[in-house]
Amino acid sequence: MTLTGDIAADVTLDQLLAAKERRAARQREWIGRYGRPLISLTLVTPGPVKDSAPYRQLMAEAINVCEGMLTGRGWPVAARQAFWLPTGPEAFWAVGHGAGEIKAATVALEQEHPLGRLWDMDVISVHDGIIGRNFLSQAGRRCLVCDQPAHACGRSRRHPLPQLTARIKDLLEAYFVRDES
Repeated sequence: MTLTGDIAADVTLDQLLAAKERRAARQREWIGRYGRPLISLTLVTPGPVKDSAPYRQLMAEAINVCEGMLTGRGWPVAARQAFWLPTGPEAFWAVGHGAGEIKAATVALEQEHPLGRLWDMDVISVHDGIIGRNFLSQAGRRCLVCDQPAHACGRSRRHPLPQLTARIKDLLEAYFVRDES
């Protein structure tokens, strides 16, 4: 499968901020409606393009892997939905299980799957809000390029956008194009 063909235009910072606010509102609505911990999945997509054919493939794989994890563990899912947006795909699962164990499982996916570094799986507890890696006594995520703490590289803009997007492209091609040879 070849990874080509952007399907959306660049998005602005204002569009991204508005999308983030809408996602937070949807998260609150789902927590209120289902009364269960929520997995909120987005992608790590630096730069202005958030919707492309490769990113849709990446999200489809993330959804399949998350579904497999939930099914494999026998955790009941009250609701699930994917949102295919110009500002980037999102997916939600309302899961009938403890938020701490869900977070541990999603961190394992992010760390162990070849594409996991490109997934951002937040877990939101009904009573405690977002469950971070610190809840599990785990360090934060590592940079895509240099393996230093991601937040430090991001804040300092240590790596130029072309370097970050090239690294993402390499990860995607190594995973998806491997079967074409």
